[in-house]
Amino acid sequence: MTMRVGLGYDVHSLGNGPPLILGGVTIPYGSGLIGHSDGDVLTHAVIDALLGSVALGDIGTHFPSGDPQYRDARSLLLLASSVEILRLSRWQPTNLDATIVAERPHLEPYMFDIRQSIASVLHVEIDAVSVKATTTDGLGSIGNGEGIAAHAIVTVEAIH
Repeated sequence: MTMRVGLGYDVHSLGNGPPLILGGVTIPYGSGLIGHSDGDVLTHAVIDALLGSVALGDIGTHFPSGDPQYRDARSLLLLASSVEILRLSRWQPTNLDATIVAERPHLEPYMFDIRQSIASVLHVEIDAVSVKATTTDGLGSIGNGEGIAAHAIVTVEAIH
């Protein structure tokens, strides 16, 4: 098999205190995502998609929330470690398509920076990284502004 696909999902609640970080980019907003690390749901979903694509577990397998070394960790560093785990298993990312689900804030002004941030860590061109945003039109906890979720699907190819 020379190509595989992985799917990832993550959700975190919003709260006062931490900054809002998505795809490694700090977004000016009145609250941030609560998590053991920096709470970056987009990057967490990408990590799960990458690791899942080659059946190497998930973010909790490699970076458990009970491990103090990952407290307040930058998720982009965890993503870089995940890319290295794939490389050691002779796989490399080739494409990412992701969707952020958030009622607020408006994310379009930050999309290029988010795409560039993730592309640089995945070692792919920016045109291989798609990140979109949508709302739930006010439905549910995300629609009420209580949290943000992200979905990610990746393709990886074998390194020969």
